[in-house]
Amino acid sequence: MNPPQVAKFARPVGNAPTRPAREEAEEAVRTLLKWAGDDPTREGLRDTPRRVARAFEEWFGGYAIDPTAYLKRTFEEVEGYDEMVLLKDIDFESHCEHHLAPIIGKAHVGYLPTNRVVGISKLARVVEAFAKRLQVQEKMTAQIADCITEVLEPLGVAVVIEATHQCMTTRGVHKPGVTMVTSRMTGAFRDNPATRREFLAVIGVRP
Repeated sequence: MNPPQVAKFARPVGNAPTRPAREEAEEAVRTLLKWAGDDPTREGLRDTPRRVARAFEEWFGGYAIDPTAYLKRTFEEVEGYDEMVLLKDIDFESHCEHHLAPIIGKAHVGYLPTNRVVGISKLARVVEAFAKRLQVQEKMTAQIADCITEVLEPLGVAVVIEATHQCMTTRGVHKPGVTMVTSRMTGAFRDNPATRREFLAVIGVRP
């Protein structure tokens, strides 16, 4: 599946501060290049500030998106379907808010509908919207689950995220091959062990 398209930086969302001008962002990159010990005016780095600014627009485009908007168009003609809806192995790329290092992983999202369901691509878009922000994995897991709960009001929501953190593998303790797993279970997924086991079995995690 092709990754969902994320809007470019367009406007601050909620209480986010007003963004500085692109020229200020590019000048900040030049300062960092000099601080790293290189010459930002040399040929290989001359266009780097512009490229980094454009990369930031893509990496952090989630700040311009309201994830709840993806879930507001639902379908009620489901012939009484009331079993689990699950989208697994949603690839995402995010960045650690502590070091700006990449977080790369997969999200598994499930919910128990009441009388309406949402298009499955919208679940992937919600994941992408939160991933395209500076993140902590635990917070991102909770944000996805809370967003689905707020808009769809299902009987329960389950979110599991498995990811590797470059802030741990390329710096600090330098431990490659380590995967962090976080989960948020609400409603029936928290209260009913059988429902939780079914979800974990489908995504391939041993309860």
